[in-house]
Amino acid sequence: MKVDEDTLLERTERSGVPSSMVPSERRERSHGRIRVATYNVHGCRGTDGRVDPSRIAEVLTALRVDVAALQELDSGRSRSGGLDQARAIASHMRMDFHFHAVHQIQGGEYGNAILSAWPLRRVQAAPLPSLGEPRGALWASVALPGTNVEIITTHLGLRRRERAMQVSALLGPQWLNSPDLRKKPTILLGDFNAVPWSMAYRTLARHFHGALSKGAPTFPSRFALLKLDHVMTRNGPRIVSQDVPQRPPFRTASDHLPLVAHVDVDGSQGSSIVPVALGGV
Repeated sequence: MKVDEDTLLERTERSGVPSSMVPSERRERSHGRIRVATYNVHGCRGTDGRVDPSRIAEVLTALRVDVAALQELDSGRSRSGGLDQARAIASHMRMDFHFHAVHQIQGGEYGNAILSAWPLRRVQAAPLPSLGEPRGALWASVALPGTNVEIITTHLGLRRRERAMQVSALLGPQWLNSPDLRKKPTILLGDFNAVPWSMAYRTLARHFHGALSKGAPTFPSRFALLKLDHVMTRNGPRIVSQDVPQRPPFRTASDHLPLVAHVDVDGSQGSSIVPVALGGV
């Protein structure tokens, strides 16, 4: 997959695919119901050692994802061939995107992204308190037909104390408790590095009526034991169900499995969401 060299010179936050390139049939199909996914892509390095952003794009396409939050993306790093991985995946899927670099390393960048089949507007991207590897959060507004939904993604730290600091920041006035966000339809998703019975998860879940603690584990992908990746909603959106695909192509593409949530954006009780396609990629 060829990526123009100019894209590798862009720094920190980037937005890429014009809304005119997003397939109209996907922009128009919502009717209040969307599929969102969170996926730690491990620098697009699979368990077979191969770095392949197109494989990540194929996984997301097979899952018929409308909005995706991706963690551990590289841009301009030698270990991943200098690619801007967020742009490569978004271009492959013809999606709009925003990337937030949380770490400058090895002459490149490392961070998180939000991709959408509908136009995105970046609202905020900033670091979170960290005791080790830099961490951050990215907030973008998705322009769905008839409504906007606020999407926040993050990748929390490995230490319990560190996660507590980061959760406190996310629940503070700069993020989830800000006047601009407090009452808006919101989806929070990402790699929390926290199981459902952890303090970090339980603290966040108290502020989100749509948190589903039950469900299949997501890490490690080859023999998943821990549910570290989560989706939560509030102020309207309601999670109808969650899926973690288990077939070999999904177990190979990254060291995490993708988590897909079927969300009623308007919070209605009825839903006619078609189950996500969990077949081969």
